[in-house]
Amino acid sequence: MRLSAVRDIQTYNTLAQEWNNLLACCSASHVPFLRHEYLLAWWNGLGGGEWKDGELFTVIARNENNELIGAAPLFYTTNKAGQSALMLLGSIEISDYLDFVVRIPDLPDYCNSLFDYLAGNQAPAWQVMDLYNIPEDSPTLAALRLAANSHDWRYSQERLQPCPYIPLPGDWETYLAGIDKKQRHEIRRKMRRAEEADPPVRWYIVREGNNLEEEIEAFLDLMAQDPEKERFLDDSMRLQMRSVMQAAFQAGWLQLAFLEAGEKKAAAYLNFDYSSHIWVYNSGLDFGYRELSPGWVLLGHLLKWANDNHRQAFDFMRGDEDYKYRFGGVNRYIVRATIQRD
Repeated sequence: MRLSAVRDIQTYNTLAQEWNNLLACCSASHVPFLRHEYLLAWWNGLGGGEWKDGELFTVIARNENNELIGAAPLFYTTNKAGQSALMLLGSIEISDYLDFVVRIPDLPDYCNSLFDYLAGNQAPAWQVMDLYNIPEDSPTLAALRLAANSHDWRYSQERLQPCPYIPLPGDWETYLAGIDKKQRHEIRRKMRRAEEADPPVRWYIVREGNNLEEEIEAFLDLMAQDPEKERFLDDSMRLQMRSVMQAAFQAGWLQLAFLEAGEKKAAAYLNFDYSSHIWVYNSGLDFGYRELSPGWVLLGHLLKWANDNHRQAFDFMRGDEDYKYRFGGVNRYIVRATIQRD
């Protein structure tokens, strides 16, 4: 196992194909936030301005055949506590799941070799590895703990947020039968009322024939109708969100969906359709159409589509909002792992 650090974006860009291949075939966390193009978009905007500066320090591993077998997508910065830190690209606010990109059988050796590498003079002068948003069931966590213990470094772990998700049966009626009876009735009633509305309601997913830039702006405008989301969407974050959507669309895993009442967009969902899962990233709503329950109606259509198209799960990702559980979400969690050296 040969380790080296990627410290410039030009070198990082050369890894795109083998990075995504490794993620798809072997990684512990096969999530859209670890795709090469997503992390590139994130780095170019530093998370929409969440980080003011940082140095790329992604550590990759190759085997004797020069095949990429692991990557710790790290950058060097000052963390929220003011410490010199190595953090995961994507940290913290806009990337729901993060992890290393490593073949699972190689995780123990990779983490131990990584810590050897980080203890050397070639690494920046870090005080802590501050790793957010790792799925609680990721085998990376156990490998990190073992490697930390072998280096006499302090490992700690804390549970962060729940990430409700719905395992999908592959059939709409079967899905409905599996959720609370009252909620099942509400979903049917609201979708039927929308079908009978005047002006008529329709929904669609943005495809190649649509004007992507117009659809992205329409989505961001719907998001901004929520005062909290409007504060979130400053100029830097709008640019970041555009970049993420463009990258996902070009790579084929963007699911941007709208519900229209007549000619007016009433609700929208920004999802990722990736690895047989739907990942629910954000949403927007025109509050003038509240009586139509457009958000719930569009969510119902998307769940039906996901079942009909044999997606395995509908992942609401971070947050414990009540509607996620009304639609049948069950909790799993993400954690923060920290490794402190003396």
